[in-house]
Amino acid sequence: MVSFAILFFFAVTGLTLNHQEWFANQQKTAQYKGTMDRHWLAGSVAQLQVVEYLRSHHNITKALNEFRVDDGQVSVSFKGPGYEASAFIDRETGAYDLTETKMGLAAVLNDLHKGRDSGTAWKWLIDVSAVFMTFVSVTGIVLILFLQKRRYSGLLAGAAGVLLCLVIYLIWVP
Repeated sequence: MVSFAILFFFAVTGLTLNHQEWFANQQKTAQYKGTMDRHWLAGSVAQLQVVEYLRSHHNITKALNEFRVDDGQVSVSFKGPGYEASAFIDRETGAYDLTETKMGLAAVLNDLHKGRDSGTAWKWLIDVSAVFMTFVSVTGIVLILFLQKRRYSGLLAGAAGVLLCLVIYLIWVP
């Protein structure tokens, strides 16, 4: 049942990746303006205070992706599966513009499928899943070799599947 859940997830998200046009109107973008304490931005920028201020005032829960300090501006970005928030802060006045983009459930699933902006634990899950599915596939081939009545037809069906994929690739993929 574990392999069923993993295989089902990657099969469904394979479809959502291949047909992103089905989910084209799910993205929502919001823009916010505000000001924060200028003392956090003077000299050595108080990164923790800036990040936590943005998190608490805009309900941002995703991981910090980038914190960049320039002479006149600080830029902060947060990313997660199907999510991005970017703030540009004026160091002199403390005024900021924040753009938050929520891309919808299909984008979340697609990002999880790819392991994009999903963290180390999820990347490990993808790797373990890939090893597990490889093991299940190889044991299927080994089992067919021990079934004398099904060996020829099973290997023939497997070879036909590989050949079909190769033909489709060679003929229809630019």
